[in-house]
Amino acid sequence: MTENTPEIRTVNVTRYITPLREGGSLPALAEADDDFKYVLKFRGSGQGPKALIAELIGGEIARTLGLKVPELVFANLDEAFGQMEPDEEIQDLLKKSHGLNLALHFLSGSITFDPVVTEVSPELASQIVWLDAFITNMDRTFKNVNMLTWHEELWLIDHGAALYFHHSWTNWEAQAKSPFPLIKDHVLLPKASLLAETDAAFRQLLTEEKIRAIVALIPDAWLLWPDTDEQPGALREVYNRFLTTRLNHSDIFIKKAQDEREILV
Repeated sequence: MTENTPEIRTVNVTRYITPLREGGSLPALAEADDDFKYVLKFRGSGQGPKALIAELIGGEIARTLGLKVPELVFANLDEAFGQMEPDEEIQDLLKKSHGLNLALHFLSGSITFDPVVTEVSPELASQIVWLDAFITNMDRTFKNVNMLTWHEELWLIDHGAALYFHHSWTNWEAQAKSPFPLIKDHVLLPKASLLAETDAAFRQLLTEEKIRAIVALIPDAWLLWPDTDEQPGALREVYNRFLTTRLNHSDIFIKKAQDEREILV
């Protein structure tokens, strides 16, 4: 394992603590055999393993770029887990999620980021806007900021709505070069005045090699889709090509973000 190769730990879920009903996927606060608490995302939820893939790729790309993201771990759910759960909806979700799921380290004491209360520098705002435009993350808006303040620092969470091209899996080449018009709703766009500078810096940091190392983390079990006969290796290659193509044409989504920001400010 080289210094630049990401590595994801695997933990075993030992205790289901409580559901977190803020989102439609019904994540949960859970405890694992390393005695840490995690926000557990289930592969048996409505969006299935594709949401976990987006969470994994988005989070690890953010980390590669130097942004703060809670540690991501693979969370193994035993077949016997949750059999005594009285809530039928939750029990059904647990049964569909046996095997590897994804979890984020629980940031105890964190609070939801409030853009009115907390000032964000133009540099950090530009970095986060660049990330979300790159991974086509539609879910960092005033309605749902998906950022936490913890120990006076800004942490990024919830990237499961990113990479939405994989829900249709058609014409990915065109989607890779899309300007991502939804960036107009980004909560930090008004502050993002250094997008060109950020683009130059991030294109140096995020190499094709690093993209491939992140995509290689996706477990085979998450790439067995009922709507395709493609094997996991072939599906990983599409993710690699989508992200590399998008990186090589970053001027398209940067120009769109700059244009939308001019309208706002």
